[in-house]
Amino acid sequence: MAVAAEKVVLTGCLAPIDKGGLDQLIENGKANPKVIKTLKCKTVAEGKFRHANYIRNLPPYIVDEPPALLGDDTAPNPSEASLAALGSCLAVGLHANAVHRGWTVRKLELELEGDLNITAVWGTGDVSDKPVGFTDVRVKVDMECDGIAQSEVDALIDHVKKWSPVANTFTRPVNLEVGR
Repeated sequence: MAVAAEKVVLTGCLAPIDKGGLDQLIENGKANPKVIKTLKCKTVAEGKFRHANYIRNLPPYIVDEPPALLGDDTAPNPSEASLAALGSCLAVGLHANAVHRGWTVRKLELELEGDLNITAVWGTGDVSDKPVGFTDVRVKVDMECDGIAQSEVDALIDHVKKWSPVANTFTRPVNLEVGR
């Protein structure tokens, strides 16, 4: 039982993380820093603007549009899903880095909002010269760690933003090919 207790680090109100597994991931990354992993998703239109996204062997991740955008409002729309991906990626990074530092996390919540002009209506409406997609995204992090100064938490937030794969996808150009 003592061995299991060493492997798992309790993180306050959050479910525990396998510290040994985290340490192994860190070592693997240092040992082979140029490894690239290809992630895959198959998107299948189900009707109207509802889509099932198949990732690994998980149940389909549904994306839809709200009624104002002619959808059935059964799931987040694509832009909302991208905010959720950003929030989740930042939260994973914050949690993992806190555990790596030996911090006990009592609270971790992120609020995200993004501004975008939707008048192009997916390229069928006003297609005048304007930015398409998010022009501004704001993330508020509410993170509390036992005995850790707010300045250290703020430094951690900056560190995680720098190393978040999804945050980097939001902030730098990505090669994108769309075709048959």
